[in-house]
Formats: sequence, C-alpha cells, structure tokens
Amino acid sequence: MRDAYHEELDSIGDDLVEMARLVGSAIGRATTAILDSDLKLAENVIEADTKVDDLQHNLEARAIALLARQQPVATDLRIVVTSLRMSADLERSGDLAQHVAKLARLRFPERAVPRDLHATILEMGQLAQRLMAKAAEVLITKDVDLALQLEQDDDEMDLLHRTLFQHLIDDRWKHGIETAVDVTLLGRYYERFADHAVSVAKRVVYLVTGEHADDIQPEIQPVGGVEGA
Repeated sequence: MRDAYHEELDSIGDDLVEMARLVGSAIGRATTAILDSDLKLAENVIEADTKVDDLQHNLEARAIALLARQQPVATDLRIVVTSLRMSADLERSGDLAQHVAKLARLRFPERAVPRDLHATILEMGQLAQRLMAKAAEVLITKDVDLALQLEQDDDEMDLLHRTLFQHLIDDRWKHGIETAVDVTLLGRYYERFADHAVSVAKRVVYLVTGEHADDIQPEIQPVGGVEGA
C-alpha cells in the first residue's frame, strides 16, 4: 500500500515536469506567433493550453485524494501541498503563453509588435523559455543551488521589461496608443511568466530544505548556462 502511495507521489512530480515543459514550449511558440503574425501557430498554442489545464486539474484531484486517504505528515505532506501550489504556478504560466498567442490572433494579419521592438520581445520570449526549462530541471534534480539561481536570472527579465517601458515613454514613439497597449501587455505577460518560473524553483527549495528560498544564499551562475533551452 505504501509503495503505491509513493508511486503516486512520484507520478505527481512527473506531471509537474511535463507541465513545465509544455508551458516552456508554449511561450516559445507564442513568441514566434506574435513576431511573425502566424495565425496557425497562435491557434495551436491557444488550443494546446487545454492539455496543461487538464494536467493541473488531474494533479489537483489526485493530490487532494492522497491527503484524504493517506493523511501524510512531515516531508510527504510538504510534497503534496507544495505540488498543489506549483501546479497552480504552471497552469497560470500556460495561461500567460496563451495570452501572447491570443494577442497575435487578435491583430492578425497585422503585427502586434513594431519592427524596432522585435529584438527585445524575442529576447524576452527566449529568456522566459530558458527560465522555465531551468525550473523543469530543478523539478527533476531537486538541486537547491540551481533553484536559487533562478531569482538572479529573473533580474535579466526585469531589465528587459524596463527597456521595453523606456521605448513606450520615449517622445519618439510613433506607433500609436493601440500598439503601446499591446506592447505593455506583452511585457507584463513575459514578466509574470518569469515570476512563475522563479516561484516554482522557490517552492522546490522549500520542498527539499523546509526553509524559504529568501533565507538561503545562492551560488550565482548566468541563465545562459541552461543547455538546450
């Protein structure tokens, strides 16, 4: 009975990794859709979010059933409760990727992003994808040092977001109010996506150590260290 219980805990962990991989892919594809005004790709991202939602709902039901049946304590209880919170972070990340794709669909056949901001939005999208890839790796390895690095990596997203905002308030802005609103929303979507990746990593730190990530000092390495993101 206990073996089946721990297999179920492992299965919940596997689903979290799958969710992280799906939403990481989604933000990458949504970025391509918004920059290339690719309606078919945007629709694909929007429709694919259903799988993330289904995984989250299924995980939530199984976790609640485990709490009711097994009444876990100590580390096992921490695993179940933290997994519920991480699944919510990942589900919201999928929604944010979907928002980017929906904006691409809304503006089609026009482009939502002016040509002079393509590089910044592309960089934000790539960084968001790398951060989520790193969060997925943390979920697999339970590497506390790697988890703690994500908050440092997120500083790069904050810098890009500020750069984007500087373009919007520049007197030379010539793209109109509607485009300014679109770009503002996009910047917020990417920033929040990155925040959710950091939140997942912080929850892994708590899961492993029982301590909050803000109370532990990381060994800092750059986000570019993620291979194959």
